[in-house]
This record gives sequence, C-alpha cells and structure tokens, in this order.
Amino acid sequence: MTVEIKAPTFPESVADGVVATWHKQPGEAVARDELLVEIETDKVVMEVVAPEPGVIDAIIVAEGETIASEAVLATLAPGDAPSKSDEQPAVSEPDQGPVSAEASSANVPSETVPMGPAVRALLDEHGLSPESIAATGKGGRLLKEDVLSHIKQAVATETTAAPAAQPSEIDIDGPTSERVEKRVPMTRMRARIAERLLGATQQTAMLTTFNEVNMAPLMKLRRQYRDEFESVHNGTRLGFMGFFVKAACEALKRFPEVNASIDGNDVVYHGYQDIGVAVSVEEGLVVPVLRDADFMSIADVEAAIANFGAKARDKKLTIEDMTGGTFTVSNGGVFGSLLSTPILNPPQTGILGMHTIQERPIAMDGEVVIQPMMYLALSYDHRLVDGRTAVQFLVNIKGLIEDPARILLQL
Repeated sequence: MTVEIKAPTFPESVADGVVATWHKQPGEAVARDELLVEIETDKVVMEVVAPEPGVIDAIIVAEGETIASEAVLATLAPGDAPSKSDEQPAVSEPDQGPVSAEASSANVPSETVPMGPAVRALLDEHGLSPESIAATGKGGRLLKEDVLSHIKQAVATETTAAPAAQPSEIDIDGPTSERVEKRVPMTRMRARIAERLLGATQQTAMLTTFNEVNMAPLMKLRRQYRDEFESVHNGTRLGFMGFFVKAACEALKRFPEVNASIDGNDVVYHGYQDIGVAVSVEEGLVVPVLRDADFMSIADVEAAIANFGAKARDKKLTIEDMTGGTFTVSNGGVFGSLLSTPILNPPQTGILGMHTIQERPIAMDGEVVIQPMMYLALSYDHRLVDGRTAVQFLVNIKGLIEDPARILLQL
C-alpha cells in the first residue's frame, strides 16, 4: 500500500505554489523526515519531507507545475530502505592458491598505506585510492603534496582532452563579442515583491522625510560593552539594530498614527509593536516580524534578528515568521547605501530606513568637528500620518539614538 505525499496546507494569504526542486526520484530510497521536494510560494519556500521510510513510487507533479494547498505530489512505498548488503550479496571468492610476496604487496589494502588524517580526508573527498598515487614520504608514507600533485595532473589531462566549446555553449556571463541575451521567468517570490512594491507606490500617498543622527555615543557604548555583552548573552553580538528597534518602539508609543494601518474607511490603531526587520536573500527582500518587540530586551532583539538571518539563508522562514507587522526597519547601510527612500510595506503606514555610517564635519558647540553620522529616512503614508507627526517621530528616534540611556529609561 502506497502513501500519498501531499503539499503543506497553505495559509489564506497564499493562493498556490510551484514545485521548485525534487531532491528524490522514483525508485530512490528515503529515510523518515528526509527532504523530498521544495515548494516555492510568493512568500517563502516550503519543504516537504518523507513521513516515513520507504521508496519513491511515482512523482505526480513535475518541477515548474503550479499546485494548490494539500495537492498530492508523489506516492511512497513504505518500508525500510534496502541496505548495501541486500543490494550486493556477498560472493565467495575462489581459492586462488598461494600468493607470492610481490603480488601480495601490490594488493595492500588502503588501510595499511601509511598516511595522516588530513591525507585520508583528502582522498575521501575526491574519491581516490592511495594505491594509484606514488608515495614520496619516508617509509612509503603518502603525503598531502602527493595527493594534490596527482589531482593537478588529472585536471590538466582532462582539460587537454576536453573538446572546444561550441558557439551555442558560450557563457553569457564571460567576455564575448556576441550580443547574447538570456530570458528567464521571474520566481514567484520576485514577482510577488514586484507586485507589492508597485501596489505600495500606486495605492498609498507615500512621502519621505530625512534626518541625520550622530552615532558617536552609540558607537562608544557598543565598544565599551560589546565583549561583556557577548559573554553574558551566550554569544549574541551587540549591533545597532537592537537599539534602533527599541527606539522605534518607544517612538511608536508616542506617535500611534505611525503604528496604525488603514482598513477601508477605518483606521486600526495597534496597541502593540510588531516590528518587521528587512532581511536580504538571493531571491529578494523578506521581512520577518519581531512579535511584541516593545517587551523584548536589546539582547532578545539581536538574537532574534540573527536567528531570522540564518533561517532566511537556509530558506527556513515560515509564513508565520513574516505575517503581520505594524512597522518596519530596513538597514541599507550594510550594503553601503548613503541615502535612499524606503518603500512602505502595506498596510503599514511607516518604514524607517537606516544607512551607512560616514564620518562628516558637523558643527558642535560652535566648532567644526568630525563625527560618525548616519542619514535616517522615514517613509510614511500621508493619508494617515501628517508631515508634522512624521518629522517629530524621526526627531524622537534621533534623540533616543544620540542618548542611548533614554531608551533604557524610557524617557
């Protein structure tokens, strides 16, 4: 009796998905919880694993096809995967009689060839047999240099024997005199990002206000307590995002319009601060959400952001991780951006953009001094947030960052 492998249950916000990659093929054995296929939606990549050990019987939905929630993807024949001993039964070798000493030394098993662990790991990595490599070490010991030299010679031989590339195989990423073009379809995530960005510019009255913040006090605080912070909080690094998220929470409490959203003709004021943090991945930008960020410590915020970054790189973010959010913080400064206009993440009415820290001359106490400065940008929906409120909100964040003690004292 076969077992049906089904797609996950999609949330209401996800209409369908596309089968992105099959990691197993019909006839292949799988273990319980082993990855079978990846489903790409317009928000995240979902993984489907084997519910029990067995053998893939048939694949019903091929890569690139669109599926609905809980669609049947494949069938699995349950049962323990066959072991190598089952697949290759032992065959007794005939008695070949006495073997000469010379022949015996020519068939020395790899375990008896003297070598170090690094050499053995290198052999295993490249699938090489030590008997095929000339050992130059003392007492016939196989050295790492012997293996590397053997690999280099093998690569050179393959390169010489390889046929010349045909014109149709030209790498368009390399230098070429031909005007080559490549057309590929958008991924569902990229298409969804494009749709939401276009909708944000067309359906909101978006405006941006700018300010700059002196990062010297915060940088001094970070240098003073960075090592101790990391030691006390189990390796969590002390960055700037924790302070900006906490500053945003305090400012949102004082200016609730920036923490609100528009629903038809109604304004929804949120009595909590769920802060979205923009994270860059290969497919685009995703925004996981820090739930109840106003109740989180700076260490909690930094640890959660690090966890989101790791999950994003491993494509482990879930729909729940990115659902909701009342305000967003985006840090383009990590890529070197000096100044930009962040785009709203509807239905939110505000997004804070951080930028790179750059030393600039500023006037302080009647003197020109060099200070590490950062430009801040607040994009907001002018339908709900007035210009005065937006400016005051950004000035409030500036004050909290330039005097970090106010964040802890909630002043």
